[in-house]
Amino acid sequence: MYTETLSPSFSGMTFSQASELCFVKLKLLLLAIEVKPIDGGDTKISINPQSSKMPANTVGFFIAQSAEEVKRAWFYCKACHEDVKDENLIKKCKCKHLANKTGATPATPFSAALSKPLLNIKNSVMAKEENGSKPVMNGRPTNKPADQQKNGKMEVGIADDQAKDFDFAKTEMKYDSTGMFHWTPARSIEDCILDRNQAAMTVLNGHVVVCLFADPDSPLIGLRNLVMPLRASNFHYHELKHVVIVGAVDYLRREWKTLQNLPKISVLNGSPLSRADLRAVNVNLCDMCVILSAKVPSNDDPTLADKEAILASLNIKAMTFGDIITNIESMGDSKDALNNMGDTTVKRPGPIYGTNVPMITELVNDSNVQFLDQDDDDDPDTELYLTQPFACGTAFAVSVLDSLMSTTYFNQNALTLIRSLITGGATPELEIILAEGAGLRGGYSTPDTLSHRDRCRVGQISLSDGPLATFGEGRKYQDLFVASLRNYGMLCIGLYRLRDAALTTVDATSKRYVITNPPFDFGLLPTDQVYVLLPFERKQSRFSFSETEV
Repeated sequence: MYTETLSPSFSGMTFSQASELCFVKLKLLLLAIEVKPIDGGDTKISINPQSSKMPANTVGFFIAQSAEEVKRAWFYCKACHEDVKDENLIKKCKCKHLANKTGATPATPFSAALSKPLLNIKNSVMAKEENGSKPVMNGRPTNKPADQQKNGKMEVGIADDQAKDFDFAKTEMKYDSTGMFHWTPARSIEDCILDRNQAAMTVLNGHVVVCLFADPDSPLIGLRNLVMPLRASNFHYHELKHVVIVGAVDYLRREWKTLQNLPKISVLNGSPLSRADLRAVNVNLCDMCVILSAKVPSNDDPTLADKEAILASLNIKAMTFGDIITNIESMGDSKDALNNMGDTTVKRPGPIYGTNVPMITELVNDSNVQFLDQDDDDDPDTELYLTQPFACGTAFAVSVLDSLMSTTYFNQNALTLIRSLITGGATPELEIILAEGAGLRGGYSTPDTLSHRDRCRVGQISLSDGPLATFGEGRKYQDLFVASLRNYGMLCIGLYRLRDAALTTVDATSKRYVITNPPFDFGLLPTDQVYVLLPFERKQSRFSFSETEV
């Protein structure tokens, strides 16, 4: 990931136009831009913004092979390079057109339109004088004279013409005080505990199963950091996936203070190694099964540090679900995934064999990745990032963060961008709240906090059906990229391809691997799934696509 200032030739373009030009002409993937607010505040990183035009000297965030490639975005000159077909020939030119525009004054419309909070949001309650002659209080207009504001009884922080109709006791808080995450009043862990029979009767589907190994005195691993991104406010409430934690309740009681305000969480007091517990939570129908361990590994043998996690993974892969699958009605028509995600009333067929259950296992030791795949012939000395489990997204190790640390050292903004994509958003205010130990606090919905929902998110779209199905019939990746951007405002960032896409025999597996930013002439297959940056839509999505089945 690299940053580079865009050349003056990009001035006046929308982000979609600039991103299309970068991909088609410069062979670069532009993910986001840096926005400078007109009030002189901190710069914000805007990911796939949907409106207004870019000022001169905008800084862009790119995915590319090298910093040398990204230089094309600065060297590009419309007058000199518009007819150039080979991106490698886009070098620094000597035309005056570039020199004259370098010092151009940044245009304000783009900054004004994007000054609403995105990543580095300041939730300021300071009144602005721009409201005209009308007095303001806590940043909102009011009809009450200034002297009455100081001496009056209205301390609630909203205009007095609304206060008389505003009942705080009856007003429901749906989001936290920053507007970045869904929020619910604190619940005791007893209200969220399910026994095996209750879990089975719930008929869970499209949910997330967290298999947690922990002793009552194990160190806290911060489950909030796992659940919070799944509760980001740029998801609609019905899209939130139910999270079911299978593990020891004694340990979870210590973690519960950080989870009690997050909706749609259930706890099954059991063991991740118990097949009865796994069947009770319908692990075969989950959208993802995450295997974690909070136990402190012994120093005797590093190979044994991941024994529980590996055994749990192999245990699930060895299970069969033929007796359950016959009772599940198959879905005939494709449904809108934005409506179905996390909706337990929609039943879809799950895999018959545990090897097809979507799963990710956290490892302490990189070398233990060799034990996760029984059918994998990787050399035990193979680097983690070259192994099949890592490429297929079924294994994660702490050492993966080393490369992120290196990237951050050379580009400090990269971490902010990556955190936003992974965690669903980050704000200085939220950082302070969590650092002080206050936890998530509920907040009333105001235009300011609701505007925080307007941020894109990562989505996954199938090419097997839906509006983009035609691109799976032998078309090129560039055709898909341009059409998605122009028609839906979606920015394609990679493919999720079947490992055995060319095989039609019984030996073919459902394993997939990620291809980040494929070449423009990369061929597409009907079985491919596409990772995209989806713009937020306040109403039902205009883009209908089938629910992803792994």
